[in-house]
Amino acid sequence: MRRRDVLLGALAATSCLGAGGAIAGTNALRKAHVVVVGGGFGGATAAKYLRMLSSNRLRVTLVEPRQSFVSLPLSNLVVGGNRRVADLTVAYEALTRRHGVEWRRSRVQSFDAARRSVHLDDGTALTYDRLVMSPGISLDRGAIAGLGTKDLRDSLPVGWTDATEAAKIHAALAAMPDGGVFAMTIPEAPLRCPPAPYERATQAAHWLRVHNPRAKVLVFDANADILSEANQFRSLWASRFGDSLEYHPQFNCTEVVRNAGKYEARFELGETVTADVLNVIPPMSAADIVVRGGLATANGRWCDVDFLTFASKVVPRVHVLGDAIQIAPQMPKSGQMANQHAKVCAAAIVADLAGRPVNPEPVCFNLCFSFVSNDEAMHIAGEHRYDPVQRTMLPVLAKSDVSIRPTRDDFARGMAWAQGIWADMLA
Repeated sequence: MRRRDVLLGALAATSCLGAGGAIAGTNALRKAHVVVVGGGFGGATAAKYLRMLSSNRLRVTLVEPRQSFVSLPLSNLVVGGNRRVADLTVAYEALTRRHGVEWRRSRVQSFDAARRSVHLDDGTALTYDRLVMSPGISLDRGAIAGLGTKDLRDSLPVGWTDATEAAKIHAALAAMPDGGVFAMTIPEAPLRCPPAPYERATQAAHWLRVHNPRAKVLVFDANADILSEANQFRSLWASRFGDSLEYHPQFNCTEVVRNAGKYEARFELGETVTADVLNVIPPMSAADIVVRGGLATANGRWCDVDFLTFASKVVPRVHVLGDAIQIAPQMPKSGQMANQHAKVCAAAIVADLAGRPVNPEPVCFNLCFSFVSNDEAMHIAGEHRYDPVQRTMLPVLAKSDVSIRPTRDDFARGMAWAQGIWADMLA
């Protein structure tokens, strides 16, 4: 790694905290309890940094049912046969052993803002002084007729909320007949990780070029164009895959059926495509728990927050992070961004509970890698700074950066980024 890469990683890890660094605690911190819901990029980071920034004075409970964290970023490498799910898996134990986070392996059924309590599926309840919700997204399978049936739910893994499903998609590719068709459908934005559908199509095409060279990849996108790194993906597909990868914009999938061992995707203008392997990505919204709890006030799908603290705009003492929020202008829904939300939020909560002013100019840095083969990747990076006049995060155009083309250097940087951010969250 060159010095520039080390500095880039350090900036991504710390830029959002502001100049103050760790905030000294008071007796008020010792008496407070923060419950964090969700152990992904946002929740795990928030739990760790709430402890660190309070000098371990603040009591923090993480509610997360999974035994281990499994990263959705990099999971398309599993689709392409270049990594295993085990390579994306990190234990939660360091949060409890090293940082003193209390971990409840349970799911949240509901929360009561008036009583400041969270009700778990094991029948117990936790009271809180602050509640941090980082629940991720829900998939609206009902928006696509047939997709919610048990048969298609089991046979058409999505791989957008559960990284382990990436292995099932790869297994389906490996079992595809010679010269078969792999089709993907992409919903309208906003969606989690905008480059990821196109990364997945590229990984699938790369694997099929070697193992099933007569096969085709068909991408049907409800959006008018590729959402991220459009010129780079378009150039890559043309130069490497020719007519074996077809991209079709403005195709909105409305129905899926299974027929004689194959799948049909049907679109709103009446078009139909038949595929041997089908990956349907349905529309998304904030996770059900925050929608049911009345936090999703943006079109009933996303949670409006105060970007200075990530506090909900409608429910006091509740903060929302990551993919569940109504994003700021040009702010992507990404793992890196959820990590940054968590640090801004953790610093603000600790400051407020300690009776100190909140950092008035937080900064969030985003860095995403698209892995397009077994040894090449592209990146897109940007900085978002809080604007006190508009009361939102705005992109700093001078700090944006994007790859011209895939490189092996970016692949190495991307793998180092993953190890670095997983350690930042969980080590």
